Amino acid sequence: QVQLVESGGGLVQPGGSLGLSCAASGSIFSINTMGWYRQAPDKQRELVATITNRGKTTYADSVKGRFTISRDNAKDTVYLQMDSLKPEDTAVYSCNYRDLYLHNYWGQGTQVTVSS
Repeated sequence: QVQLVESGGGLVQPGGSLGLSCAASGSIFSINTMGWYRQAPDKQRELVATITNRGKTTYADSVKGRFTISRDNAKDTVYLQMDSLKPEDTAVYSCNYRDLYLHNYWGQGTQVTVSS
């Protein structure tokens, strides 16, 4: 089992910045991918960004150039720095862990609201 504890999120004005973090604990395999997904009301969950244990990143086109994902392998923690936020970024953001053994875990989710 892997537990994911998210922090960050909240309310921010358009154009503002916000940071999320997700700390993993439990049976963590060194070869893994961690990332962030989001789900807005009445929409399907979508990928935001992922990062492998080697630092390879993937971003949704909608956040490229505005969001930055990073991780600290020593702390088993992944971060998401969100800049130039837009109202359409409003969603519940969830942390995800998956590894080569097909284990797949989710955090509880944290609300991000972009509004003036």
